[in-house]
Amino acid sequence: MLSGISLYSVSVWVIPILIAITFHEAAHAYVARALGDDTASQLGRVSLNPFKHIDPFGTVLLPGLLVLTQAPFVFGYAKPVPVNFMALRNPRADMAWVAIAGPAINVALGLLAALSFHALDFVPDDSRRWIFDTLRNALVINAVLAVFNMFPLPPLDGGRIAVAVLPDFLARPLARLEPYGMLILIGLIIVAPILGQQLGANLNFVSEAINTGTGYLIRAILLLSGNAS
Repeated sequence: MLSGISLYSVSVWVIPILIAITFHEAAHAYVARALGDDTASQLGRVSLNPFKHIDPFGTVLLPGLLVLTQAPFVFGYAKPVPVNFMALRNPRADMAWVAIAGPAINVALGLLAALSFHALDFVPDDSRRWIFDTLRNALVINAVLAVFNMFPLPPLDGGRIAVAVLPDFLARPLARLEPYGMLILIGLIIVAPILGQQLGANLNFVSEAINTGTGYLIRAILLLSGNAS
């Protein structure tokens, strides 16, 4: 055990995290290839090998450091799938399909995890708790990834969908934010709440919106899977 973190705790979180981010990024790459862009395919990103999608800093070091220091937030990211949108057969519309593929597969994985709860009665007693905790975490992680990535700020999937569907006078300035999107997001999720504490104001609205959306999605998945009480 290290700083209160056991091997059991690591296993029930790391496995569903790796599956969630791997399927998310692979879905982007697969749909991009299907719609005409083979950039990700040439780089080996149409793959369910998690090592193809892990970013050493964003996927491992940053969230691990935040967990070990017991930070009030955990933030991380995978290696983005490169997409040449101009190589797509219908660049603007297909960009939306490529973007939505990631969150969509996370919703599907969350639903699969919730459906798997029904099979726990057939699992041996000595492994039932581990499987339950892993499935529960898989549901939560996939719901968080789906909602978080739909935030309407590029380079997140929701931002790219917004650029695809909004009229040009709104889409163009939004698209120009993409190089700075992650910095803006870090500012909104991490810096703003800390600043708000100093000012006596609630600036945690982005995290609260994501948490609320995640809660609604989890409840919807539990209802669809027959697990709602």
